Amino acid sequence: MQIHLIAIGEKMPAWVQQGYQEYAKRLPAECRLKLVEIPAGKRGKNADIERIMRDETDRLLNAIPKGARVVALEVGGRNWSTEQLAEQLGDWMQSGQDVALLVGGPDGMTERARSAADQLWSLSALTLPHPLVRIVLAEQLYRAWSVLRNHPYHRA
Repeated sequence: MQIHLIAIGEKMPAWVQQGYQEYAKRLPAECRLKLVEIPAGKRGKNADIERIMRDETDRLLNAIPKGARVVALEVGGRNWSTEQLAEQLGDWMQSGQDVALLVGGPDGMTERARSAADQLWSLSALTLPHPLVRIVLAEQLYRAWSVLRNHPYHRA
């Protein structure tokens, strides 16, 4: 199984790339994490945000691998504890189906993107900066894997 983190935004600062890579490289081949960056639409003073979001949604949905389970990261989604995420990861791994995690742009995700998802997941009720979401996702996936494998990384 491969996890595809499909995120709007590219050219992240070095600290984001380093933080993401630190945890992504720890994940074994059985649940490898792959980042797919989708360019964000140009936002300016008089930008048509609805059109930009539609275009971003098109590119986001087109990046989903065929047959992948789609999980949209959405503030209105379900909150999972570490143990619940580990259970989700275990189910995903057992299915053998790739997973696509969708992260919207600065203005969020369209209803079309949300409705394309099999699941909606909320990392937090807090508003997190999109670059930080990548690091948190990678770390939490590694932590969930460590719970499944009784690895000492996760100490509850």
